[in-house]
Amino acid sequence: MATTKAYTQAPTTTTPVAKSPGNVTGDPTQNLQSFNLVDLQQYTMEQQYAANASKDFHLFYVGRDDVHDILKYVLSRVNVSLYLNMFGFDDDELNNIIWTKIMDPNITVVITLDKSQAGGKHEAALLAQDQKQSLSEFNTHFVVGQSATHQISHTKGFVADGKVGAEGSTNWSDSGEGTLVKGTFMVKGDRPSGPGYKAQNNTQTIFIDQDSVVRFTTELIAEHLSARSTPNATKNKPTSATPKSTAPVAPVAKKAPAKKAAPVASKAAAATKKAAAPKTPAKKAPAKKAKA
Repeated sequence: MATTKAYTQAPTTTTPVAKSPGNVTGDPTQNLQSFNLVDLQQYTMEQQYAANASKDFHLFYVGRDDVHDILKYVLSRVNVSLYLNMFGFDDDELNNIIWTKIMDPNITVVITLDKSQAGGKHEAALLAQDQKQSLSEFNTHFVVGQSATHQISHTKGFVADGKVGAEGSTNWSDSGEGTLVKGTFMVKGDRPSGPGYKAQNNTQTIFIDQDSVVRFTTELIAEHLSARSTPNATKNKPTSATPKSTAPVAPVAKKAPAKKAAPVASKAAAATKKAAAPKTPAKKAPAKKAKA
């Protein structure tokens, strides 16, 4: 008999969305300190892993597994740090979860986004909303840029609390994660279904292998620094404390010292003319007669 499982996805808007099941943001008892990959088997089509499944790595499939809730499960439990690079950043609920982490002074959040994707209609509206919420926090934690060689920043992954890594081909969007535009979809048999459901062919890995976690964290930091160093990395740069003056600069040619050159030249010409003039012999005074 086919299993039936319902998932509820909040509507996609550019305004704050209500928490959906699985989003434990704000619950201090929920964290990743004792995270185990088995925690996520409830979001697979089979609702359980195979007996020989890896304890360090698991691969999920968009259109078959509930990838949106998998991401939400991990991200909403972040309590220490989040290093993220996401090519397509169009998920309002995940964005809201991240902002709760940004506004927590005890959590380090570093986010890298791709410059070409940030110009898309939905992502641009989402980022504008973030900037309106707090421009200073946005400029502190976010950077929108390119790779070190000025190509697209195509990484799609994160490391949460230095314990859980996520990477794959999944962009954060309705079709990228395999979620509904609005409403509820039912998983019947071996495929999700429901009005408005759409899903790309994407994969999402979650891993806890510590060597991979450490190496991926280092890579995410390097990619963030590269993106920040590219020209026009973010749309909202801090205003310069000393703006450049637009007042016209006085022409150098009109300065007073330039006029002094003419008299000097005239004196030199006069001296030359005087030296070249023929000299008139001086008249000698008549000699006095000697007295007898």
